[in-house]
Amino acid sequence: MSPENPAPAADVLRGLGVPTEGRVYELASGWWRHMPSFGGYPRFEVVTYNSPQGQRNEGRFPFADRGDNEVEVGYVSELVSGTLHTGTHIDALCHVTCGSEDEWHGGQSSATALGDYGALRGDASELAPIIGRGVLLDVPRALGADVLAPHFAIGAEHLRLAAEEAGVTIGPSDIVLVRTGQMKYWPDMKKIDEHSAGSGVALDGAEWLVSHGVRYVGADTVAFEVRPSTVPGSPLPVHVLLLQQHGVHIMEWVNCEELSANGVSTFLFLGLPLTVRGGTGSPLRPVAVV
Repeated sequence: MSPENPAPAADVLRGLGVPTEGRVYELASGWWRHMPSFGGYPRFEVVTYNSPQGQRNEGRFPFADRGDNEVEVGYVSELVSGTLHTGTHIDALCHVTCGSEDEWHGGQSSATALGDYGALRGDASELAPIIGRGVLLDVPRALGADVLAPHFAIGAEHLRLAAEEAGVTIGPSDIVLVRTGQMKYWPDMKKIDEHSAGSGVALDGAEWLVSHGVRYVGADTVAFEVRPSTVPGSPLPVHVLLLQQHGVHIMEWVNCEELSANGVSTFLFLGLPLTVRGGTGSPLRPVAVV
């Protein structure tokens, strides 16, 4: 398996031409043991796997068997477990299925394209580097609020208003981030639940993004879309539309707070997914350069 087609050179150069200050904004959540995550996923674990003291006590100090470690060099390593959808991350195409054949984008079915060690096609190993012009649609700012109310459904009219407020036009090569304001309280999930839990993009908002030809979208929420769903009979209509039907990758828990505080609406977006074979997504450390 090979990475997806990278962005055309013209789009990359367009993005590289955006910065004028050389200032870098961190957009990632950070990662740590038992950090907040979607309730259906395993907790993120980080444990020490090897330590100098443990190696001494167990009589397996590094290199001692060869008699060439007089200076007593040791090392510490770790074991990490959990979902690739922990913290700031991007969804691979195989992440969401729909229909009786459990198909993901491109008509791939879990019946034929899912092995014992992950997806055989449309997995994280096919994720391309993300380089291009980033656009922040700051919906609370456009509505004169600090944060959106719980379960606020961001429709096309809200995204259009945010774009007008920022003075930007969305183009087919853009990487669009939608801010709800939830990460103002990150990582205090009690405050997020109290002030803004469930706010996100509604189906018509996602259709508006698709109509502009975007390939990557992201938000400062756990699920990108409004929860619970506003579409009867469809619990994740935005994921199905974007990822399963149109192949538009979704990024979640993207921290837009510093961009918002400084009134930044356009920037160079850089994000390098881990190309984990069989993975349904990848942790992502994106940055914005202005």
